[in-house]
Amino acid sequence: MDLGLIRAYAKPAPRYTSYPTAPNFSNSIGPDHYAGWLAALPAGAHLSLYLHIPFCRELCWYCACNTKAIRRYEPVERYLAALEAEIASISKLLPPRTNVTQIHWGGGSPTILVPAQIERLSAKLHQTFRIDAAAEFAVEADPRGLTEETVRAFASAGVTRVSIGVQDFDPAVQSAINRMQSEETTRTAVERFRGHGVKSVNIDLVYGLPRQSLESLRRTIDKVLLLGPDRIAIFGYAHVPGWAHHQKMINAAEIPGPIDRFAQSQEAVRTVTGAGYTQIGMDHFALPHDSLSAATVRRNFQGYTIDDSDALLGLGASAIGHLSQGYVQNAAAAGDYARRIKENALATVRGFALSPEDRMRARVIERLMCDFSFSSIALQREFGDASARLAKKAAELAGADRDGLVEMTADGFRCTELGRVFVRTLCTQFDSYWRGDDRHSLAI
Repeated sequence: MDLGLIRAYAKPAPRYTSYPTAPNFSNSIGPDHYAGWLAALPAGAHLSLYLHIPFCRELCWYCACNTKAIRRYEPVERYLAALEAEIASISKLLPPRTNVTQIHWGGGSPTILVPAQIERLSAKLHQTFRIDAAAEFAVEADPRGLTEETVRAFASAGVTRVSIGVQDFDPAVQSAINRMQSEETTRTAVERFRGHGVKSVNIDLVYGLPRQSLESLRRTIDKVLLLGPDRIAIFGYAHVPGWAHHQKMINAAEIPGPIDRFAQSQEAVRTVTGAGYTQIGMDHFALPHDSLSAATVRRNFQGYTIDDSDALLGLGASAIGHLSQGYVQNAAAAGDYARRIKENALATVRGFALSPEDRMRARVIERLMCDFSFSSIALQREFGDASARLAKKAAELAGADRDGLVEMTADGFRCTELGRVFVRTLCTQFDSYWRGDDRHSLAI
């Protein structure tokens, strides 16, 4: 590949887990907006719940999530009390017969919870919401320090899928990111969850990490494949020390540059797809039997999903919710979140009210991120004559393309095989709010 092409299209760009993206959210959206949007949901609406647990036993330096390292359990207990209060407040605002079809616990690390806390939080959800018998219940797990009792508690709570973080097995890379985790520790976690009946296992990897090489990444992937996960996610490291301050602990001189990063991403795709996994979007892979391989894929704050619920309700500090009217986000600091819940029942501090134009652009960007293409006919069917503007924009992009990244089809617009590598950069061309922003990671 032309190295100049890589450099030209590898500039920072959003991951587009939402549109507009979170930096465009405004503090003009508050609790009253959220309460009104919840009340406006249709009776019998399908809901997805995301619960954020913002605590870890220690900070991994590569991480850009909202989390805090703790050594005592008193902060967790206080936080869970606020979380339960938020769950109760939101349930009172919902219309009748809402049905929860998706649950996801993320962090931080939900596996920091002790079994009694897992049981308590799960019981609160079941007492408060009507949860579909076939609901998917996913949890993010840190295998370090994971006990048999904790795994048993999650299995008893009904977890159907576990996402296990690995990042890289190379000790030099692990030292550079402050996350020491052996292959044996990871294997034990996988076996424990499977032994307790959790059928679906996802393993998360990261490329572009400090001290990481093509060879170390390949060795890590080979070891992961031996564990036989149903899904593998391989993310590009997002180095954003300007707001993820603990990333300043990483030696930036040891981070692979765009050319090496590109080579790592392509090697990951070749290795994983060569092992029989289907590529889903830009960074997820699934075995043929997995539901992600056989359904229409959507994109939200958890990445790629088959979730087609009417609303995603974010619960906990910094959690983001998505309803038809727009996005809402809770206060980020756990203490501030708890105070707002106590004083006002809801902790919404920012968000975004969507216009019809926003919804149309969101659909185009989502389809590009999921399918690397969009249908002009489907767009016109959903948004009417207004869709002609984006169809025209697509035709202009294709006409001006001299790098072989995009092309028009009989039904719309698509990325070429080469263009798929740079899909995040291409999506910025349909983003009316994009002005360039170095708060995002490199687009490869």
